[in-house]
Amino acid sequence: MRGRAVALGLRIAQTLPVLFGVVLISFLLTRALPGDPAAYFAGVMADAESIEATRVKLGLDKSLPEQFAIYVGDLFRGDLGRSVGTGRPVLTDLAERLPASLELTLSALLLSCLIAVPLGVWAAVRQGSWVDHLCRVLVTAGVSLPTFFTGVLLIYVFYYLLGWAPSPLGRLDFIYLPPPQVTGFYLIDSLLAGDAETFFAALRQLALPAATLALFTLAPIARMTRAAMLTALSSDYIRTARAAGLTPRKVLYGYAFRNALLPVVTTLGMVFSFVLGANVLVEKVFAWPGIGSYAVEALVASDYAAVQGFVLAMAVLFVILNLLIDLSYALIDPRIGFAGK
Repeated sequence: MRGRAVALGLRIAQTLPVLFGVVLISFLLTRALPGDPAAYFAGVMADAESIEATRVKLGLDKSLPEQFAIYVGDLFRGDLGRSVGTGRPVLTDLAERLPASLELTLSALLLSCLIAVPLGVWAAVRQGSWVDHLCRVLVTAGVSLPTFFTGVLLIYVFYYLLGWAPSPLGRLDFIYLPPPQVTGFYLIDSLLAGDAETFFAALRQLALPAATLALFTLAPIARMTRAAMLTALSSDYIRTARAAGLTPRKVLYGYAFRNALLPVVTTLGMVFSFVLGANVLVEKVFAWPGIGSYAVEALVASDYAAVQGFVLAMAVLFVILNLLIDLSYALIDPRIGFAGK
């Protein structure tokens, strides 16, 4: 147990240089953005004196090393700066918007896994059958159709033509009040509050954007599941297990599927980290108040603090996700020792 704690501490220590590099690169890249944020926030009618006063207020009159030193010092105090776009602390904005993006991303991944993993396993077992061809068609469609096109198509069919879906305007319809915030996830918070009506209203709002992202994310998951299962089923230990008289179910799920899980989990982690930061198109189509749309708005306005806070939040989430994936390896395959890696 002590060895695992030491190994975990070493893993966390190894992430510190990565986080520092993210902070440095994001700081330099934001300063390289075109345009003058001081002129932008001073207004189009501002004169040179007003622009200069705004520049001093934003701290942009100092040299880059001074600005970076001030920024790092604020980070150590837990201050990500203040967004000049919203006028609020960046940490407050991220804490408000991150649960919305996480709820959307996790719901889409859960839906895609429920479809992609069984479909990939079935396609590998029935190689060359109609199930295998269906898997290939879904994979091709998932990677070929842009998410904004899929979202608009689903809105047109299920909202405009059939009238089954609610208006794509955020996390809740305007006639509902958000549940008391505990986790920031409307589905969980409404259940904790015992409000079934708000739960189903939030679920209806979540259905189309989650389905849009799920169609995109199931493609790599189904492809990797099928490939990993084909590799596992052709291995020597599977032939040995079959020769020993084990049942097909035991061979398939007890040996082949468990060994095929490692690359699937790795792919799942990569897809999650990519989609969480890249679902801005879905958020824009469905007016979803997540961090993706927040980052794009900050980029357009050259809002340095907001952009840097977004990049740092994504880096921290990615580090945490990689730690969780490493821990899951040891649970899936006992031959992999976390302490010994």
